Amino acid sequence: MDRRRFLHCTGAAATLSLTGCVTLFDDGEYDIGMTADAFTPETYTIEVGDTVTWENTSTRAHTVTAYDELIPEDAEFFATGGYENEQTAREEWADRGGGGIDNGEQFAHTFAVPGNYGYVCIPHEQGGMIGTIVVEE
Repeated sequence: MDRRRFLHCTGAAATLSLTGCVTLFDDGEYDIGMTADAFTPETYTIEVGDTVTWENTSTRAHTVTAYDELIPEDAEFFATGGYENEQTAREEWADRGGGGIDNGEQFAHTFAVPGNYGYVCIPHEQGGMIGTIVVEE
Protein backbone atom coordinates (compact mmCIF):
# COMPACT_ATOMS: atom_id res chain seq x y z
CA MET A 1 0.00 0.00 0.00
CA ASP A 2 1.42 3.37 -0.95
CA ARG A 3 1.62 6.32 1.45
CA ARG A 4 -1.33 8.25 -0.02
CA ARG A 5 -3.65 5.26 0.11
CA PHE A 6 -2.59 4.55 3.71
CA LEU A 7 -3.26 8.16 4.76
CA HIS A 8 -6.61 8.13 2.98
CA CYS A 9 -7.67 4.89 4.70
CA THR A 10 -6.52 5.91 8.18
CA GLY A 11 -8.10 9.34 7.79
CA ALA A 12 -11.42 7.75 6.85
CA ALA A 13 -11.23 5.40 9.84
CA ALA A 14 -10.49 8.29 12.20
CA THR A 15 -13.40 10.27 10.79
CA LEU A 16 -15.82 7.38 11.26
CA SER A 17 -14.72 6.89 14.86
CA LEU A 18 -15.84 10.46 15.66
CA THR A 19 -19.36 10.02 14.28
CA GLY A 20 -21.87 11.32 16.81
CA CYS A 21 -19.40 13.71 18.42
CA VAL A 22 -18.38 16.90 16.66
CA THR A 23 -18.54 16.91 12.88
CA LEU A 24 -16.17 19.36 11.27
CA PHE A 25 -17.95 19.55 7.93
CA ASP A 26 -21.54 20.60 7.28
CA ASP A 27 -23.52 17.81 5.66
CA GLY A 28 -26.50 20.15 5.30
CA GLU A 29 -28.73 18.26 7.72
CA TYR A 30 -29.39 19.21 11.31
CA ASP A 31 -32.29 19.47 13.75
CA ILE A 32 -31.39 22.57 15.75
CA GLY A 33 -29.52 25.59 14.45
CA MET A 34 -27.49 28.03 16.52
CA THR A 35 -27.91 31.68 15.56
CA ALA A 36 -25.87 34.45 17.19
CA ASP A 37 -27.95 34.24 20.38
CA ALA A 38 -30.56 31.48 20.11
CA PHE A 39 -31.17 27.80 19.48
CA THR A 40 -33.72 27.39 16.68
CA PRO A 41 -36.07 25.87 17.48
CA GLU A 42 -35.79 26.55 21.20
CA THR A 43 -37.88 23.47 22.05
CA TYR A 44 -37.56 20.25 20.05
CA THR A 45 -39.62 17.08 20.56
CA ILE A 46 -38.36 13.59 19.71
CA GLU A 47 -38.91 9.95 20.68
CA VAL A 48 -36.73 7.76 22.89
CA GLY A 49 -33.72 6.55 20.90
CA ASP A 50 -33.69 9.48 18.47
CA THR A 51 -30.52 11.45 17.82
CA VAL A 52 -30.56 15.24 17.76
CA THR A 53 -28.00 17.13 15.68
CA TRP A 54 -27.15 20.76 16.43
CA GLU A 55 -25.28 22.90 13.92
CA ASN A 56 -23.59 26.22 14.51
CA THR A 57 -25.16 28.38 11.80
CA SER A 58 -23.65 31.64 13.07
CA THR A 59 -20.19 33.16 13.05
CA ARG A 60 -19.85 33.02 16.87
CA ALA A 61 -18.51 30.02 18.81
CA HIS A 62 -21.20 28.15 20.77
CA THR A 63 -21.57 25.24 23.17
CA VAL A 64 -24.35 22.74 23.77
CA THR A 65 -24.28 21.92 27.49
CA ALA A 66 -26.93 20.08 29.49
CA TYR A 67 -27.96 21.58 32.81
CA ASP A 68 -27.11 18.89 35.40
CA GLU A 69 -30.30 19.62 37.33
CA LEU A 70 -32.57 19.84 34.28
CA ILE A 71 -32.19 16.37 32.78
CA PRO A 72 -33.92 13.15 33.88
CA GLU A 73 -32.25 11.37 36.79
CA ASP A 74 -31.14 8.33 34.76
CA ALA A 75 -30.17 10.31 31.66
CA GLU A 76 -26.69 10.63 30.23
CA PHE A 77 -25.16 14.11 30.52
CA PHE A 78 -24.23 15.70 27.20
CA ALA A 79 -21.97 18.57 26.20
CA THR A 80 -19.85 19.65 23.29
CA GLY A 81 -16.32 18.77 24.27
CA GLY A 82 -17.47 15.46 25.78
CA TYR A 83 -17.39 16.69 29.38
CA GLU A 84 -18.92 14.55 32.12
CA ASN A 85 -20.77 17.32 33.97
CA GLU A 86 -21.89 20.93 33.74
CA GLN A 87 -19.26 22.29 36.12
CA THR A 88 -16.38 20.84 34.10
CA ALA A 89 -17.89 22.16 30.86
CA ARG A 90 -18.20 25.65 32.38
CA GLU A 91 -14.63 25.58 33.73
CA GLU A 92 -13.20 24.40 30.40
CA TRP A 93 -15.07 27.12 28.51
CA ALA A 94 -13.84 29.79 30.93
CA ASP A 95 -10.24 28.53 30.86
CA ARG A 96 -9.72 28.01 27.16
CA GLY A 97 -12.96 28.09 25.20
CA GLY A 98 -13.27 24.32 25.65
CA GLY A 99 -16.30 22.70 24.10
CA GLY A 100 -16.85 25.51 21.64
CA ILE A 101 -17.93 24.67 18.12
CA ASP A 102 -17.48 27.06 15.21
CA ASN A 103 -19.55 27.91 12.16
CA GLY A 104 -20.60 24.81 10.24
CA GLU A 105 -19.58 22.36 12.94
CA GLN A 106 -22.10 19.94 14.40
CA PHE A 107 -22.75 18.09 17.64
CA ALA A 108 -25.07 15.10 18.02
CA HIS A 109 -26.51 13.26 21.00
CA THR A 110 -28.83 10.24 21.24
CA PHE A 111 -31.52 10.41 23.93
CA ALA A 112 -32.30 7.09 25.63
CA VAL A 113 -34.43 8.25 28.58
CA PRO A 114 -37.82 9.99 28.26
CA GLY A 115 -38.29 13.41 29.84
CA ASN A 116 -37.34 17.06 29.46
CA TYR A 117 -33.71 18.07 28.95
CA GLY A 118 -32.69 21.67 29.57
CA TYR A 119 -29.47 22.85 27.94
CA VAL A 120 -27.52 26.04 27.37
CA CYS A 121 -24.87 27.75 25.30
CA ILE A 122 -22.44 28.71 28.06
CA PRO A 123 -20.97 31.88 26.49
CA HIS A 124 -24.43 33.20 25.57
CA GLU A 125 -26.43 32.08 28.60
CA GLN A 126 -26.87 35.64 29.88
CA GLY A 127 -28.43 36.53 26.53
CA GLY A 128 -30.99 33.76 26.97
CA MET A 129 -29.51 31.11 24.68
CA ILE A 130 -31.17 28.10 26.27
CA GLY A 131 -33.13 25.21 24.84
CA THR A 132 -35.21 22.18 25.73
CA ILE A 133 -35.37 18.70 24.26
CA VAL A 134 -38.61 16.85 25.02
CA VAL A 135 -38.16 13.08 24.73
CA GLU A 136 -41.39 11.10 24.50
CA GLU A 137 -41.92 7.34 24.71
